[in-house]
Amino acid sequence: MILQHVVESQQFTVPMLVELFNLADGMERIVNRGGTGDYSNRILASLFYEHSTRTRFSFESAMLRLGGKILATEDANQFSSSTHGETLEDTVRVVANFSDIIVIRHNEVGGASRAAAVSSVPVINAGDGKGGEHPTQALLDLYTIHREIKTIDGVKIAMVGNLADGRTVRSLAYLLGKFERVKLYFIAPKALRMKQDITEYLQQYNVWFTEEEDLKKIVNEVDVVYMTRLEPDQRVGVEPRHFYIDEFIMKYLPHKSIVMHPLPRSNEISPSVDKDPRAAYFRQTRNGILVRMALLASMLDR
Repeated sequence: MILQHVVESQQFTVPMLVELFNLADGMERIVNRGGTGDYSNRILASLFYEHSTRTRFSFESAMLRLGGKILATEDANQFSSSTHGETLEDTVRVVANFSDIIVIRHNEVGGASRAAAVSSVPVINAGDGKGGEHPTQALLDLYTIHREIKTIDGVKIAMVGNLADGRTVRSLAYLLGKFERVKLYFIAPKALRMKQDITEYLQQYNVWFTEEEDLKKIVNEVDVVYMTRLEPDQRVGVEPRHFYIDEFIMKYLPHKSIVMHPLPRSNEISPSVDKDPRAAYFRQTRNGILVRMALLASMLDR
């Protein structure tokens, strides 16, 4: 698996995903023994123009578990260089001289691609803009499905919430479209439905999908329910119970199915669901460290 940069999910083929997941399986043994020193001479620059807790900590934890070092910020837009008008491209050119790999979250769609175009070291997109992509979240999501459901071919997944702007669901849809017999149920208010670029992609590759406005209608049919947040202003005129999971909805979910969420959650999943073994969202975050360790190692070894 040879990757110069990771800027979008579309870069990954099924063989690449299989190789990455095998590497991630091996990383679990490294984490369980407290890490390795194999990358003690490598530096990761964590360049975040938007605030993040989970994604930033996950990448930094992954690098530290590999034995590497961290240069970190989640206020890159407050750099003196940025406030004085330095372009993203110039910032990346400089930071590349300080590090061996850059993880970037940018507030504009395409920010990661702009960074990769000028960087002398590998760049990984940790989320770009509203309605952009978040490829490593999609990778860890797919890895979670692989571990929990034991297959991706033929999986039936409901994506629920704000699908129009959600980076995670957009990136995951691209990856799922590479597998056989996948069925996608898009559950969203009309104003927040999956955008046309994704639906056209799915149609191009003959991936089955349908659009609904009530999770309860289809929850008994799916292997995975993937919840996302609806912000308070997005709930105006929306029936909340159609996009909400509680113990009542869990009664209809098949016993071998799972509930996922990229986190942080707001009020779309009741805390009462947390104790259900089908609640996979906290296991999902641990899987993120394994996948990001595997990705970092493969890119640093190139």
